[in-house]
Amino acid sequence: MTHACFEPALLIQHYPRGGKALRGAFSRFQPRDTVDWFEGRGVRLKTEADGRMFPTTDDSATIVECLMRSARTAGVDLQTGVAVTAIRHHQGQFELALKDGRFLECDRLLLATGSNPQGHRLAHHLGHGIESPVPSLFTFTIADAKLRELAGVAVDHATVRLMVASAKPLEQTGAVLVTHWGLSGPAVLKLSAWGARALHAQQYCATVEINWLPQWKLPITSCSEPSADAAWQRSIATHPPFPCPAVCGNI
Repeated sequence: MTHACFEPALLIQHYPRGGKALRGAFSRFQPRDTVDWFEGRGVRLKTEADGRMFPTTDDSATIVECLMRSARTAGVDLQTGVAVTAIRHHQGQFELALKDGRFLECDRLLLATGSNPQGHRLAHHLGHGIESPVPSLFTFTIADAKLRELAGVAVDHATVRLMVASAKPLEQTGAVLVTHWGLSGPAVLKLSAWGARALHAQQYCATVEINWLPQWKLPITSCSEPSADAAWQRSIATHPPFPCPAVCGNI
């Protein structure tokens, strides 16, 4: 629900896009303020090894209930299923035309459109430039039978390198999960976000390299090197059922 990075200049480096615009916002309200806000309302948070923060209950309903309770306390009027058809901005005021024929007025308006085309049209009408959205935060599909035989294997600390055509290679270190369709886990999801536009431009054809032991400098040129072999054997013992041939593989 937030990230344990409390310096705005460092925090924006975790965002693939929009860092310049976000720095001002994070200077006014940053993750420390978010933590204090929730804990002040009885929601305790914990920090994972990679900095991600979650409620100690490990239940997203904890966050939803806190937000809904706070909204009711503040007198927020929640209206769902109400479509906005047009927005007019005049002399510092916004007028919203609703599909059911009603009009709403306000002096502040927050647009959170997601991928909704109507939301993009409303933003464009108000003078905002619109970047065509592409998928982000997705897993990788890899048609490799030997890799898929390892479905369910999770490695807590691996380095994944993504190479897309002529784009600069991208790299992330973190947990990696082998699935029955390919690869998932925080490291893969982060790469999909940083490489979202490059991957889209290449119709999601790319090369992925994984260093399962990032503490060792690559390339490991021979499986007979004592230190490398010992590290691999420890990894095999810790994460069965890694097959021995994978030690010298090119994945």
